[in-house]
Parts: sequence; C-alpha cells; structure tokens
Amino acid sequence: MITDTKREVLDLFAQGRKSYKLMMFEEARGFFAKALELDAEDGPSKVYYARCKHYLENPPSEDWDGVFVMKTK
Repeated sequence: MITDTKREVLDLFAQGRKSYKLMMFEEARGFFAKALELDAEDGPSKVYYARCKHYLENPPSEDWDGVFVMKTK
C-alpha cells in the first residue's frame, strides 16, 4: 500500500520531470526539493535535483533531448 505522503512525493516528482524535460530547471528543482522535504531519502528526486543544479550552472544546448550524460565518475 502506498501512503498519502508517498503519493504526494510521486506527484511532485512527476511535475518536476515534466518541467525538467521542458528545460525549466529552476521550476523542476523546486518540485524535487518539495518532494525531498517530504521524503529526504527519495533517490530519484535527489538525482534530478542534482541534475537541475548542474544544468542551471551549465545549460544544455537548444537541441537537448533530455538525456543526461555523465562526464565524470
């Protein structure tokens, strides 16, 4: 059974992913941050929060297809 809190985290994550795909990284980061306030251990939100931070500092090209390419290990 999924708790109400987990449902809210999933909804926030989905909204964040939608903004992320539209290259709206600041907005997306806000959704992921709210998800992490509810569940600090939510792995997907942690990953996408960090990716948003990266893309805010290093914007992708206009033809970005939404794929994150790791440059370091």
